[in-house]
Amino acid sequence: MSQEQPPFERPGAMVEIVRLELPPPDLKDNTGDFDRLARALEKRGYFPLRVEYSLLDGAVRRIRSQGYRLAAVLGYDRFCWKLLEVLLPEYAGPVLGVAVDLGTTGISFQLVDFNGRETPDRMSVPNPQIRLGEDILTRILHARGKENLLELQRLLIEIFNRTIREMLDRRGWDPGCVYALGVAGNTAMSHFFLGLDPSGICKEPYIPSANRFPVCRGAELGLVVHPEALVTVFPNVGAYFGGDLIAGILASGMNRSEHVQILVDVGTNAEVVLGNRDWMLACAGAAGPALEGGAIERGMMALPGAIDRVRIDPSTLEPSWHVLGEGKPAGICGSGVVDLVAEMFAAGILTVQGKIDLSAGAPGIIETPECRAYELVRPEESADGRGIAVSEIDIGIFLKSKAAMYTILSVMIRKVGLDFGDIERFFVAGTFGNHIDPGMAVRIGMLPDLPLETYCGLGNSSLRGAEMLLRDRSLAEETERVCRLITYVELNVSAELLNEFSGALFLPHTDPRLFPSVKPYAGRRTNG
Repeated sequence: MSQEQPPFERPGAMVEIVRLELPPPDLKDNTGDFDRLARALEKRGYFPLRVEYSLLDGAVRRIRSQGYRLAAVLGYDRFCWKLLEVLLPEYAGPVLGVAVDLGTTGISFQLVDFNGRETPDRMSVPNPQIRLGEDILTRILHARGKENLLELQRLLIEIFNRTIREMLDRRGWDPGCVYALGVAGNTAMSHFFLGLDPSGICKEPYIPSANRFPVCRGAELGLVVHPEALVTVFPNVGAYFGGDLIAGILASGMNRSEHVQILVDVGTNAEVVLGNRDWMLACAGAAGPALEGGAIERGMMALPGAIDRVRIDPSTLEPSWHVLGEGKPAGICGSGVVDLVAEMFAAGILTVQGKIDLSAGAPGIIETPECRAYELVRPEESADGRGIAVSEIDIGIFLKSKAAMYTILSVMIRKVGLDFGDIERFFVAGTFGNHIDPGMAVRIGMLPDLPLETYCGLGNSSLRGAEMLLRDRSLAEETERVCRLITYVELNVSAELLNEFSGALFLPHTDPRLFPSVKPYAGRRTNG
């Protein structure tokens, strides 16, 4: 799968530093000091201009003390420019932003230097809210009390401050150099971050407290950044389509394409967007956990120690694998499970029903008290001395997730009267998208049988979208346009949906015409 990133125009960043030499006042020009600054900035195109009352006195004193020579740090907050700081005219230090992917299980941070220098510093940390609830619903129920909601918010602010400070300390930079944050999270996580009541998200009629959020100041949220730093939280479309998906759309570039494209983001759920620059259809379904390596016994996230790629020799049936971090394997992540199931099927070890075929004679087949299993890693080869096996129960759980994924895609494409062949680009986002082999996913019937060059892995599209917003202020308006384009559809349980799902439970599908490139199951295949 290609890993290309769509190009985008950058007319100007969210934060700019403007160096000025103002005409000093005299008896013929009694313009106020701040008004003098505003007038000079307006001539440069920075209009209208606002300044917070808390900053005004200090800014004016610096303008005077520096002989009306200064470097003004300006931030764009959608409707106007804001004066964030007045610095010495020769200031050559960093002017920074932080892009954030505010995930349910993990949070990723990316430094952005508005002076144009590359700042590849990135950190990912576990979401500390997990100790109060592994899933969003549990956290929403916990937040019913005001104190509990504030606790959830406090945990996020603390991890933001700790992580940002750690990234800055590595370079010897001060937190006061951070003038903007772009934060992309799902609807509930955005509510937790801003301390908003999330209770309406999980009960009819499923209405969030807000879908559009005002730009906040860093000091208002207690963030250890510049007090006037602009904090932009991506807007939601509704309870189940959050700002992380809006950021992902920006990252994919499908909002600029005249051709029909698909974006799939696999996380706790599988979220799908279909469309182009003129229209978009979106939905979400519970296809994510097993595809990310969850819900199976030795499954894990795509972290060091996870098997992310598997091959089975068609002649000897001996397996080989790749481990993230290159150490001994500790488990298997979603892309590894996709590979394993696809390779077992191709080698004749796995039937179309997802059952292990004893007649294949594979050395890894074992019997457990519950069912048959396939031992991919022997105990002596693993990180913890336990074998890594995938059982028929695990495979059954996984097949339900892959069936849900294909069903969501099929129903979506039919809703707009298209075929999969009409798709010009198929983006797969998230950690899963970074590692998945689309050929393997097609072989098991999880993704449609399209030319492999159609597929493109985006990686953390939410984080990239947040970074793009900081680097290109015009995207603040573009996010609003994208929100208006999207029509969210509920995939209600129906006979059509159930029939589609039932057919997709098999490898690759009960209708082989849907997967012409996949060889039909014929038991043990000595020719691979």
